[in-house]
Amino acid sequence: MNSNPLEIILVEDNYSDAELALRALKEANVTNRIVHLKDGAEALDYIFGTGDGSNRKAVNTIGLILLDLKMPKVNGIEVLQKLKADEITRNIPVAVFTSSSEDPDVKECYRLNVNSYIIKPLDFIQLGHTIRNTGLYWLMINHLPDK
Repeated sequence: MNSNPLEIILVEDNYSDAELALRALKEANVTNRIVHLKDGAEALDYIFGTGDGSNRKAVNTIGLILLDLKMPKVNGIEVLQKLKADEITRNIPVAVFTSSSEDPDVKECYRLNVNSYIIKPLDFIQLGHTIRNTGLYWLMINHLPDK
């Protein structure tokens, strides 16, 4: 569907949710490279090119970050805070994709300028549809500024 070189960064510590996300995007014919990172620390290293991500090329290849909130090491809110505070990464679309429907989490994410807050459906099939539609919207329908 899209030969766009922009990457999708999936930051998800739950292996089952990550596998479902990867499968849903593949079934939707999303051809963008998808990078699965297992926690917030790994995500920050990859995106900012530090630690294990020190061989990272450039953040201008990232088209979407799907970010879980409840993760070990560095949680999603901390990741979002660092992304939106940095001039280079602030315009990368971030869709929080989490099981948390807690109002303080929602408010904090929007205060930090998240682009979308999506609560993971409990139904396996609906979860796949939601992930697919999110990816398609941000990469195919939404118009991003030039980097």
